[in-house]
Amino acid sequence: MNNIGAPNSTKLYKASIYILIGLMPILQGCGLLGRSGDDGGELIGVQGRAGWTMSVPYGMVTVPAGTFHMGQADEDIAATQINFNKQVTIGAFYMDDTEITNNEYRQFVDAVMEDSVSVLGEDFIIDELYPDTTVWVKDFTHHMGDPLMVYYYSHPAFDDYPVVGVDWEAAKYFCKWRTDYLNTYRASNGDFPMPMFRLPSEAEWEYAARGGRDMAKYPWGNPYIRNQKGCMLANFKPGRGNYFDDGFAYTAPVGSYFTNDYGLFDMAGNISEWCEDAFDAASYPLVWDLNPTYFDEDVPFKVIRGGSWKDISYFLETGTRNFEHKDSTRAYIGFRCVMTYLGRSAGNEF
Repeated sequence: MNNIGAPNSTKLYKASIYILIGLMPILQGCGLLGRSGDDGGELIGVQGRAGWTMSVPYGMVTVPAGTFHMGQADEDIAATQINFNKQVTIGAFYMDDTEITNNEYRQFVDAVMEDSVSVLGEDFIIDELYPDTTVWVKDFTHHMGDPLMVYYYSHPAFDDYPVVGVDWEAAKYFCKWRTDYLNTYRASNGDFPMPMFRLPSEAEWEYAARGGRDMAKYPWGNPYIRNQKGCMLANFKPGRGNYFDDGFAYTAPVGSYFTNDYGLFDMAGNISEWCEDAFDAASYPLVWDLNPTYFDEDVPFKVIRGGSWKDISYFLETGTRNFEHKDSTRAYIGFRCVMTYLGRSAGNEF
């Protein structure tokens, strides 16, 4: 018995086909069929997307990907680690060619003071982000640090000197602000965002310091701290009570000495530099061998690298490790930033 009220299934099917055919131009135009243009029915990806060219950020140099032996290149006289060399691979990245200077850091402080004081609060900015100028007095017993305490950060005479008195947390906040500052500008021009600025991992820092010279004792190679003319190759403490043979009693303007083979200044001496990693004397065997970074939020001590103006030459070695509490501010610790490289090179950097 026929159900006179029920639609004929064949007619419904044909009607659906006609409707779909009629809607296809509309659906294609809206991208609902996953097509953009005439792709011939082939899988060709979404067309019309803007291209990507990674440009070198201002003040940075390219550190190409590679493999090296991480660890002490000489005897570890301070026993700051289990003396262990480990071959690891590092991805390409960009790195500041110098340490962050007083004037660069001042741009950050002024910006957050002006733009975010209602959010962060002036007390937070002064207490947590502003450089601790008292470090020149409190770090050294019976030391006349007052002139530096008054002038080092604020006076234009020291604009090109590395910022000090900044703890690990403040350095991390600087990286976040620098990322937002750049990408806000890029967004206003319709550009894709760049990767974030960040502190280097310990492995990235050591790899960059070697400048492509695997197992090199110093960023300039081996094995001496003077060149053939007898000139010091970094700003450090050459001998007991002798801070001036390198030309500077305290810090030096950034870029005062020769670069390593990657074009990086002051990867030995001047100031020690914060790294991302938590410090553990036995971390080398624990971390992976591809872009290793040791994360442990329960460890308040963070790695510092490179040695400083007040250190002996041992701390200038590329494989020497040291550490400091993340909340500590010192007259000999600063930082520089890195950025992960994405995609195809803009030129022939790699």
